[in-house]
Amino acid sequence: MNEIVEDPVCHMMVPATSFALKYEGIARAFCSEQCKERFLENPYLYVGRPGHRAVAQLGEQVIKRRSFVLSAPLDTIQGEQVRLGLLSMMGVHEVCIDGNKIEIQYDLVQVTAEQIADQLALTGANLGSGWVDRLKMAFINYKEECEIGGLEVDKTKGCH
Repeated sequence: MNEIVEDPVCHMMVPATSFALKYEGIARAFCSEQCKERFLENPYLYVGRPGHRAVAQLGEQVIKRRSFVLSAPLDTIQGEQVRLGLLSMMGVHEVCIDGNKIEIQYDLVQVTAEQIADQLALTGANLGSGWVDRLKMAFINYKEECEIGGLEVDKTKGCH
């Protein structure tokens, strides 16, 4: 009989053997590779530290904003493809594109920077002409803005 447990990231009930791993001596299971990756990127967001509940356990968000500049501007159609590709991801709240500047606001509890970089690479592959490297590398070498206390940005501010 296969035990059913809760995915610590998305809270789905899953078989204990689903995308399983042992973390700090405790068996964990996940609904998908994406949830497992999110957990491994920032485990304390989901399981906390001794004596402290995790942000995810408290039902809170960790809002991040990344702003980065591309080596060449996107045209209107390319910009819309990038915007829609990013917004299709769980946890991405806002995407603003102005020429060669892209701003992304997302919840670190729901999506990792690596997953966003991978989505940018996937979208860039559809754009052709070297956009994979331009998008992914620009994001990886980002300039972080609007952070408060190293964790959260002012949620009332949109893209500038």
